Amino acid sequence: MAEKVAKVGVEREEGFLYFVDKDGDISRSVMARGDKKGGKTTKVAKVGVEKESGYLYFVDKKGDISRAIMSRGGTNKKSSKKVVKKVAKKTVNKVVKNKKIVKKACATKACNKITKRCKRK
Repeated sequence: MAEKVAKVGVEREEGFLYFVDKDGDISRSVMARGDKKGGKTTKVAKVGVEKESGYLYFVDKKGDISRAIMSRGGTNKKSSKKVVKKVAKKTVNKVVKNKKIVKKACATKACNKITKRCKRK
């Protein structure tokens, strides 16, 4: 739901876009249509509304300045476990147990498990 901030009563003309500018005044610009580009902005009414963060300010149907709470899109993200990607190493790693080489890791990207023998040679 929107709430009125200031009663101005601006009468609109066709072909113009009316908005509340950064100074809090009502401005308008020519709407872009087809190959035509939009025009420069001109101030219609000086109001001087002080804007608060978290609100969307607009000119309503009656020509007054109204505001509505901004709704932020997206979904609430649940805390999920980080997925750690395994990266294949270029060199062959050696696991030493009791001073003997027991297992070797495969150096290829397809086989990154530690096995007794590498399936790909």
